[in-house]
Amino acid sequence: MSVVTRFAPSPTGELHLGSAYSAWTGWHRAREAGGRFVVRIEDIDIRRCRREFEHAILEDLRWLGFTWDGEVRRQSAHFADYGKVLDQLDEMGLVYPCFCSRADIEREIAASANAPHGPDGPLYPGTCRHLSLQERRARMAAGHEHCVRLDVEHAAARAGPYHFVDETRGCIEGEPRLLGDFVIARKDTPTSYHLSVTVDDQLQEITLVTRGEDVLPSTHVHVLLQKLLGYRTPLYAHHRLLRDPTGRRFAKRDRDMTIRSMRERGMTPQQVVELALSWGRATPVA
Repeated sequence: MSVVTRFAPSPTGELHLGSAYSAWTGWHRAREAGGRFVVRIEDIDIRRCRREFEHAILEDLRWLGFTWDGEVRRQSAHFADYGKVLDQLDEMGLVYPCFCSRADIEREIAASANAPHGPDGPLYPGTCRHLSLQERRARMAAGHEHCVRLDVEHAAARAGPYHFVDETRGCIEGEPRLLGDFVIARKDTPTSYHLSVTVDDQLQEITLVTRGEDVLPSTHVHVLLQKLLGYRTPLYAHHRLLRDPTGRRFAKRDRDMTIRSMRERGMTPQQVVELALSWGRATPVA
């Protein structure tokens, strides 16, 4: 099977050294295997994503020499694809509308002595999961804003036990409940990060997902969705995140660590790539 990797940035800022390291990882793995490297712009957050950042990211990738195969896929142009898959999950009885505001959720969690927790803190308590079909329809007919959540208990039962393979961590048993009843479609778009990434990896025939280890918890629910939808599961390679000497992750707010800033300081593409790789070697494995 041919190796197909991808780099999927969100255009909410300029490309920084940590992102360049991630891009190099996917590009290098594809090129050394004689495979394909594709680029995807994950811009479903229409309030924060900006087209000028997208252009800047693509320009920086070209400057670094990370050429890609085929056309760039922009998620905001494919909401219909995600809507169709959302309809599939709805027909399977695996999703439900959630009318809770952030404040509602915080109050519910604060009132619970045993609120379930996930990797990033308290999980959604499942308030709207218990609404009757009649109540859901009444609220939707009244125009109440809502997102859509996956009913993880039903989804886990339907998918059954599953696992995925990470190159450095080996075979990992799937934990479908790790993120609770996560959002699968947002209030302003017919998708979420979890849904769109899963659909796109299938449509773009990705065989090897190279991305930061911070996304490892999300992989548990991405593979869950793959099982529910009958998708193939790619191989995963969650790489370390570049950090400065204090242990802080590089971020888009670090202007001096952006590729654009390094270019302006006269660095060559080779120097930037070598710097990223040296930081990658120096960063401890989590």
